[in-house]
Amino acid sequence: MDLEQLRALAAVVDQETFEAAADELRITPSAVSQRIKALERSVDSVLVRRLKPVVPTPAGERLLRSARQLLLLADEALLALRASGAETHDAAGWGGAGGGAGRTERLRVPIVANADSIATWLPPAIREVALGGRIAVELLRDDEHATAELLRSGDAVGAVTADPRPVQGCSVRPLGTMVYRAKASAEFVERWFPGGATAQALAAAPVMQYDRKDSHQLALLARVAPEATPPQHFIPDSVQYVEAVAAGLGWGMVPDQQDPDGLLVELDPSWSEDLELFWQSWTLDSPGLEEVSAAVVRAARVLRPSLEI
Repeated sequence: MDLEQLRALAAVVDQETFEAAADELRITPSAVSQRIKALERSVDSVLVRRLKPVVPTPAGERLLRSARQLLLLADEALLALRASGAETHDAAGWGGAGGGAGRTERLRVPIVANADSIATWLPPAIREVALGGRIAVELLRDDEHATAELLRSGDAVGAVTADPRPVQGCSVRPLGTMVYRAKASAEFVERWFPGGATAQALAAAPVMQYDRKDSHQLALLARVAPEATPPQHFIPDSVQYVEAVAAGLGWGMVPDQQDPDGLLVELDPSWSEDLELFWQSWTLDSPGLEEVSAAVVRAARVLRPSLEI
């Protein structure tokens, strides 16, 4: 195996077609195919199913994670060498107007987080890393209970997750707690809960859902009104979700960070939900990954502190 073969494997899986992978790698589709075939011969396994979209086989999935780790380290080393060379040229007076052009290259670091973190406390970490000038962040989004899967697959090198159990080959750090409270607009409460948020009222009052993976509201209903099957609105955007609650479309579990001034009405103080968050990242000797990890941990200081694991 060589790095260019591994890079071709990652590209066809990420881009989903050989043609798109060729565009990214700036080679022909035939060259991409040849590299994949050579890699498959070297490991004596079929690595991708040549469909549209291209999907990795189980053997391809196993190899892909290691491939991404090797490529991250190789790219980081190459960028460091190029930066060192550019500084040497500049110091010798050879840089000119374009001598430092290599320093505009950045290390790609894909991470994944849940939508509510992306909408609230995580942006300062992304700004810090992006403005640092060394790293190009690729921010992926998934449910906090599913983000660890992207670490297992190799699609992400770091994840904000609700799972404290370290993925194999990863380290885990506690970030803090997001507190969710059942809230609605004052007009919604007056209309649907004039006598309080009773089980009977909850069975009729519309409820806001983020998407089909969202368990916050249904978990509460199962606890306080197990027979309730109210109408559900789905708004798969954290900011617009809270705006919909404020507009009176339904009630929903709202993070404290998204209602800092307490403009929404809390249905019952005992209905709060604590979501413990953790940062999991590959255990690699990568300064770039550590830079991202440190920025995420610093940004999470606004959360309620968690117990150390």
